[in-house]
Amino acid sequence: MSQITLYSKWGCGYCVWARRLLRSKGVDWEEVPVTFRPRNFQQMVQRSHGRTTVPQIFIGDYHVGGYRELVDLEANGRLDEILLEAGVETPT
Repeated sequence: MSQITLYSKWGCGYCVWARRLLRSKGVDWEEVPVTFRPRNFQQMVQRSHGRTTVPQIFIGDYHVGGYRELVDLEANGRLDEILLEAGVETPT
């Protein structure tokens, strides 16, 4: 099971961009669709402390938030640290 979870909806542009950024890091993730899946949606809302927008991204137990927060972490050089702390294997 992947240490990265991405909750997404069909047709979500921010979800597409989040996937691209994660792909550029060379990491794997588990995608949990919430479109027409109330159980997944409720899980996402509970896990994200009430957030209902997608994507919602988790790296290990760390709640990244959405795409913009993911981009901010990458821009600040923190994304690699969080991946390392969660034990996510990245290409060398």
